[in-house]
Amino acid sequence: MPKSCPLTALHSLQFPMQLPSFSGSPVTSRSYSAILRCPPRPLIFLTVVALSVTFIYFSATPILFNERTKNQWNGTAPVVIPSVHPLETVDLGNEEVRLTRVLKEAAMEDKTVILTTLNAAWASTDSIFDLFLESFQIGNDTRWLLDHLVIIAFDKKAYMRCKAMHPHCFALATMGVDFSGEKHFMSDGYLKMMWRRIDFLRVVLEMGYNFIFTDADVMWFRNPFPQFFPDGDFQIACDRFFGNHLNLNNTANGGFNFVKSNNRTIEFYKFWYSSRDKHPGHHDQDVLNSIKFDPFVDEIGLKMRFLSTAFFGGLCEPSRNFSVVCTMHANCCVGLNRKFNDLRLMLEDWRRYMALPPALKNSRLPFWRVPQNCSLAPLQHHMTGFKGRIDGAQLTPYKLKVLNTSNFNAN
Repeated sequence: MPKSCPLTALHSLQFPMQLPSFSGSPVTSRSYSAILRCPPRPLIFLTVVALSVTFIYFSATPILFNERTKNQWNGTAPVVIPSVHPLETVDLGNEEVRLTRVLKEAAMEDKTVILTTLNAAWASTDSIFDLFLESFQIGNDTRWLLDHLVIIAFDKKAYMRCKAMHPHCFALATMGVDFSGEKHFMSDGYLKMMWRRIDFLRVVLEMGYNFIFTDADVMWFRNPFPQFFPDGDFQIACDRFFGNHLNLNNTANGGFNFVKSNNRTIEFYKFWYSSRDKHPGHHDQDVLNSIKFDPFVDEIGLKMRFLSTAFFGGLCEPSRNFSVVCTMHANCCVGLNRKFNDLRLMLEDWRRYMALPPALKNSRLPFWRVPQNCSLAPLQHHMTGFKGRIDGAQLTPYKLKVLNTSNFNAN
């Protein structure tokens, strides 16, 4: 009788039928089971060797990628390649949930955030958006403020650029409206974008958040909070400032403002937005400079404060003192290319100031070389009969509305 083999899984195999042998005579299930019960040891050894060699061969052989697979790997780690646009993965219908999340992540302890808006025309590489972020990096006590900055993207390209550059981005969808291109001053697209912004800011206030709103063409050189009025509800920068922060004749500029969340400011933003119907064809800044005289503002008890251009300057009326300036705005300027060139020069002037010895920083030596490309001289022929000086420091967007030009981007 053959020597028995150790018990293996092969013992459980059963073949109730007869199986043919190579000699032509049938092999019974009993005899076949005997063959399986005691396989030859050389066969087992050869099988193990063959499997081992095969495993070693494939382990040592490099993986060859074709054009499709090599784009899905980075070294040895798999990379997920999105099949759809990043913005299309965002549930745009659940705006409140998304906004709550991004505001909570970016807010300071007192629920204050910094907001700016961005579209594709301002978001390309080497654009105003880059200069905007750079100003926070080189400003005096401003870098930490980037942690509290939320960028509101009006279109897909702006959202993608934001996600590549900054942690706090919010996609603001407006059905049926394309905000991606450059919106020339007073064009239909420009007006829709400005009013969409006002309505959005009202929502932020209703959610209980204070905010600094800043245009992306505002350069941040110092922490602005020490210059805000403790009792102000609505505080806004000016194209022209006449020396008194309570004077309603100060020409407000909507490109920079600090607003506290309370019932007064919420009602004011509702009133501001609804006033667009009474002022068709006007943008939010024009309407603001009109409704600030309305008795309704006093009725709701809104405490409006105008910020001095000594601290919050611009090309309309530059801040002359480098030792106190907080922000500089490329207002009163024609076209994005001119804005970009003057803003870049503005940052160079700031670096030059920061490199001065302490003894010279408080002297009269530092000065702005702007406006330069932003000179409004090319528009003089539009201003026949206009009373007053026509230059970058005097002509304001509020006055320029009479030009009704489609190629003016003043804010």
